[in-house]
Amino acid sequence: MSDSHVVSSALSFSWPDGTPVFQDLSFSVPGGRTGLVAPNGAGKSTLLRLVAGELRPTGGSITVAGTLGYLPQHLPFTRHQTVARVLGVDHVVAALHAIEAGDAAEEHFTTVGDDWDVEERARAELDRLGLTDVALDRRLGTLSGGEVVSLGLAAQLLKRPDVLLLDEPTNNLDGEARARLTAVLRSWTGCLLVVSHDRALLDEMDRIAALDHGEIRWYGGNHTEYEQAVRAEREVAERQVRQAEQDVKRQKRELQQARERAARRASTASRNLADAGLARIVAGNLKRDAQVSAARSNDVHAARLGAAQARLDQASAAARRDDHLALDLPETTVPAGRTVFHGEALQAAYDGRPVFAGEGVGLDIRGPERVALVGPNGAGKSTLLRLVGGHQEPVSGAVTRAEGRVAYLSQRLDLLDADRTVADNLAVFAPSRSEADRMNLLARFLFRGARAHLPVGVLSGGELLRATLACVLNAEPAPQLLLLDEPTNNLDLASVAQLESALLAYRGAFVVVSHDDRFLAAIGVDRWLRLAGGRLTEAGGPAHLPPDLS
Repeated sequence: MSDSHVVSSALSFSWPDGTPVFQDLSFSVPGGRTGLVAPNGAGKSTLLRLVAGELRPTGGSITVAGTLGYLPQHLPFTRHQTVARVLGVDHVVAALHAIEAGDAAEEHFTTVGDDWDVEERARAELDRLGLTDVALDRRLGTLSGGEVVSLGLAAQLLKRPDVLLLDEPTNNLDGEARARLTAVLRSWTGCLLVVSHDRALLDEMDRIAALDHGEIRWYGGNHTEYEQAVRAEREVAERQVRQAEQDVKRQKRELQQARERAARRASTASRNLADAGLARIVAGNLKRDAQVSAARSNDVHAARLGAAQARLDQASAAARRDDHLALDLPETTVPAGRTVFHGEALQAAYDGRPVFAGEGVGLDIRGPERVALVGPNGAGKSTLLRLVGGHQEPVSGAVTRAEGRVAYLSQRLDLLDADRTVADNLAVFAPSRSEADRMNLLARFLFRGARAHLPVGVLSGGELLRATLACVLNAEPAPQLLLLDEPTNNLDLASVAQLESALLAYRGAFVVVSHDDRFLAAIGVDRWLRLAGGRLTEAGGPAHLPPDLS
């Protein structure tokens, strides 16, 4: 294994407005493959940017042993850049071509240096990541989102880095691109740190680093083993909570009993002193001694109760779990035989070119079908979703929709009014419900108390998903057809689990575009459609799909 590594020593970082992110965070990432997991907003991407040098710590230090490669979640490319420019080889390629054309200027040889094989190496990296038909002079505006991500990774690999940082590298990648990425990472011999919500990718890791409340906990093994370890920890923590609760009850009972005994003794002592006819000063001393003894006993039991309560608080914090959505959505029920969408010979165009082959595609959706729409990047899956939802008109073909709401959740989750609160947005979608009913509904989606009155624009990615689901699934009328375009992109694992819970409770039809096979299996997909080469075909399931499309 490589000696390359990352070391953080007493790292602190705050945003310019003073909001702290990390405080005295120390860790060491060894060679091999490490997956970094955490809830949205915990600082995963910020930590990668600190390691990459894009951000400067406000305290402490980070050191990187070896050459660094970094693929951010949001790539800083423009559509007019060429592939060679993104790869960082455009100036060398231009010098090589000048020399080949007979220009022997010294500056060209200086530019080339020892990189006489740069075109071959660039071509090899592109081919390794499935970009075999992408020429070096091609503009990024002609590539799909997944192809741009693969190109960004190729640019980092071309540096031959010792330490590689990847932030959500499978976003927008189709099945073939994910498989190629996995193959690259399996053969990786340096230090790899990956931020991802992709459970299949995380299962390729050697270890998991869990970032929570500004601290990192390490788990040997892949993500499946990490989940098993966390479940075991939670079971132990929950047992400790139950034991601590019993201890608190016992200490409260003993404190109350001690106070009652002290009160009885004080009452008895007062009567005995009066009957004994002792001098007033002697009687006063004995009474004070009794009061001191009672107070001491009370303090001892109160201290025991305080300690027991502290143990309960600590055990409860250790046992905290991600909240899950427990939903029942009978209003979304669609009868089994009802046709909610019929499309015939649908055609769309992009830059004047038809998206679909021949006369177009046909599609029928009946009853509460759970449909997965899969296919390679750039095949037109998002376009087909927009046609089904009515957000884009076909250039030809016929569309029939059943009466009722069709809800379309784009990758941007931009359905709600960002300036309104969560509660106000729900009031727009469900105006006839009482305010109390709406607040109860929001509580089921984990918006309790003041959280329901936050503006949508300040919500995290997971919160925005929950708010959108709360409004869409409880809308009037309830949606009979739900369209979701890569809904798990940029969601943490807890939010993905909450989305799965919501879709399992939904009783209407849905069509989901996703490359995440585990997510599709979890939500009970019962029909698979494959869009490739401009043609829409039925597939029996992921096992029957070609490896580049599953």
